[in-house]
Amino acid sequence: MTLASAPSRVAVVDDDPAMRDLLAAHLARTGHTVSTHARAASALAMADACDIVVSDLRMPDMDGIALCRAIQGRVPVILISAFGTMETAILALRAGAADFVPKPFRIDTLLEAIARAAPRPARPVDAGLVGSSAAIDAVRERIAKVAPRDAAVLVTGESGTGKELVARAIHAASPRAAGPLVVVNCAAIPPALVESELFGHVRGAFTDARGDRAGLFATAHGGTLFLDEIGELPLETQPKLLRALQERIVRPVGGSSELAVDVRVVAATNRDLDAMVARGTFREDLYYRVHVLHVALPPLRERGDDVLELARHFAHGTPIAADAAVALLAHSWPGNVRELESALVHACALAEAGPIHVAHLPDRVAQRRGPTSDSQLVTLAELERRHVAWVLERVDGNKSKAARILGIERKTLYRMLERWQ
Repeated sequence: MTLASAPSRVAVVDDDPAMRDLLAAHLARTGHTVSTHARAASALAMADACDIVVSDLRMPDMDGIALCRAIQGRVPVILISAFGTMETAILALRAGAADFVPKPFRIDTLLEAIARAAPRPARPVDAGLVGSSAAIDAVRERIAKVAPRDAAVLVTGESGTGKELVARAIHAASPRAAGPLVVVNCAAIPPALVESELFGHVRGAFTDARGDRAGLFATAHGGTLFLDEIGELPLETQPKLLRALQERIVRPVGGSSELAVDVRVVAATNRDLDAMVARGTFREDLYYRVHVLHVALPPLRERGDDVLELARHFAHGTPIAADAAVALLAHSWPGNVRELESALVHACALAEAGPIHVAHLPDRVAQRRGPTSDSQLVTLAELERRHVAWVLERVDGNKSKAARILGIERKTLYRMLERWQ
């Protein structure tokens, strides 16, 4: 399946006039508006007036790698070159190229690269991310920027921060939203079966292969494949995944023919892939294929008041008392949002319909880890006073906003402040 590409404003950069004119003629015939440039500096000056730059790699004044670095973030750059080695491709992707097309190539190959890189109208993003902190707002903005692209996305963050939720939001806001979203946890597949799961197999390929089976790439055709925990992928499978991403074809295990697939990959990991590349446990070329666009999720401990917003969300209407709120805010949440949800399910079960108090929270959250001296204990009223003071400090003394966050009337807050002087 060839991606359809709406007409784009394409800048063609090549110091060879024959190649420059040939590309311009082909692109113009397919509806694109084309400007031509013999020097990269000329294209750089006009970058904001185009949608995509198609540039040769080797040019006299500024090469394609330097152009990518200079233009990164403003407009996608597709590099073309007769020197199409793997090392060159890695350099291009490192520099921020949207794609690398080695010469000689068919014009359809370039048109598909343009279609993948072309900006698309953004869809409304409803990521389902609860919270109003600056950290989570930045994640929403990032999702809105990367979703319309067709390039691979790497989602990083600690365990439990919501990486699958982000992958689903990217798919839902992308031009592929009508297609399938296929989710696979790489860590949950036995190493011997990874290749079969991803690419499929034919009958008789191995002992238990009693019939043909389509792999996850084929199942996700026309949509998005979410590879969770990609850092757990066996090293021997990584070259085959790289080939599937580069060539957009897969060969089922035991099969003799190849299958074309049109899939956008979103990968996620809580591991340090840079360190894995340095150790040789994750291929560098695969890293740059899956790390074209990036969304980083903050840990819950860096999201401030989002802890209480999420707690209320998971409590489904059960009130949260001040002593429980203080404990929730004091906890470091090593398990992030997943741990918070688990704690609230536990608390709601014990509190039933009544308010959730600190006694209803799991011991690890309530900080009941050992003997406590009397001097460490405070009254419920003191906990309430401390919590109200903390909320007021976070909202810069805005009493209306503080009352709304606390879930009380503003006049009730005023009475409490008068009582505490």
